[in-house]
Amino acid sequence: MAHVVVMGAGLGGMPAAYELSNTLGAGHQITLINASEHFQFTPSNPWVAVGWRKPEQILVPIRPVVEKKGIHFIAQAVTSLEPQANRITLADGQTLDYDYLVITTGPKLAFDEIPGLGPTGHTHSVCTTPHAEEAGRAYKAFLKDPGPIVIGAAQGASCFGPAYEFAMIVDADLRRRRLRDRVPMTFVTSEPYIGHMGLGGVGDSKGLLESELRQRHIKWIVNAKLLEASVGTVRVAEHDATGAVIKEHEIPSRYTMFIPAFRGVEAVAAVKELCNPRGFVLIDEYQRNPTYPNIYSAGVCVAIPPVEATPIPTGAPKTGYMIESMVTALVHNIEAAIAGRAPTHKATWNAICLADLGDDGLAFVALPQIPPRNVTWAKQGKWVHWAKIAFEKYFIRKMKTGNPEPIYEKYVLKVLGIVRLKGRQE
Repeated sequence: MAHVVVMGAGLGGMPAAYELSNTLGAGHQITLINASEHFQFTPSNPWVAVGWRKPEQILVPIRPVVEKKGIHFIAQAVTSLEPQANRITLADGQTLDYDYLVITTGPKLAFDEIPGLGPTGHTHSVCTTPHAEEAGRAYKAFLKDPGPIVIGAAQGASCFGPAYEFAMIVDADLRRRRLRDRVPMTFVTSEPYIGHMGLGGVGDSKGLLESELRQRHIKWIVNAKLLEASVGTVRVAEHDATGAVIKEHEIPSRYTMFIPAFRGVEAVAAVKELCNPRGFVLIDEYQRNPTYPNIYSAGVCVAIPPVEATPIPTGAPKTGYMIESMVTALVHNIEAAIAGRAPTHKATWNAICLADLGDDGLAFVALPQIPPRNVTWAKQGKWVHWAKIAFEKYFIRKMKTGNPEPIYEKYVLKVLGIVRLKGRQE
């Protein structure tokens, strides 16, 4: 009997545990470890921050749903990893041995890299549901005395979609409240142009998103490096295409939200031969670590080089469809390893995204994610807004029922009507 341990119960970890259990069967033990008792549907966090969702609507208690599937669950943080001994240590001091380890921890949020950044500083975050809940409380107070807002993505960020979504959602919410005329808004991003999104752009994402920002009277600064966030002020350096500083801006802000850069979590990043210098897990084409081939990884915590060099550092995003594809590949490769066979499954690194704009939406398809591409596609419409709401309900229901079927493949691709394009790519 093999013991497979999954570290992290997010958008990669929960499906990985379910799919491992379903694929390997009752003859093998699956243990899922997570610091929290709840799964968080992170794509809905911007809605939580403006009060359109309550946290309990996007949280799923992990223990009862996974234990019904025969998966052992431990609600503890991992404090150290000893890959030579195939052992991990948990926060309560207990140790756990494994035959195969799946790392799906997500990232550590690097707020400490910029003065004043983060919920313990002077900016808010929608990266976790507790952060979004805290941002929502501050937003409710802001509405009583509105003023300037700054929203953006810091240098080194690799997740730009939520910053755009949050800016548009806040705009839509303020218009509904008849407060928008009292709130100057500025979007600040490390991207070289609006709509780059760490992907080198997708279709006419530049034109579509610039048009949306203009229509909504949201000013923007690109090639921006956040220098400091203070009470009531955000200090930003704007750069040209060579990376030289053009101008320093001091932007008034009564409510500020920034997506930070990411690093690997401490327990994983501490194992130097496992990770790159930022603490992201190094993997081969089969999702295995080259040094420790019984360690697999998927999701935001894996090391992927930037799509291209940019004047201010930007990272490559790991989107939901891409994460799902990684998980399916590693599950089948662990199955092969247990049976003594060579790995054969490789992830399909495609980007398929539904971006909510509050009262509208944008859908992006990049096949593959990294240019040059076979398919580049971007469409706008209210149908995307409603499709994302429906997908939220669909995904959460699947997490509650433990159905390991490929969720993005079954839902998002059909919503976009591009199943045939996926077939061509693979």
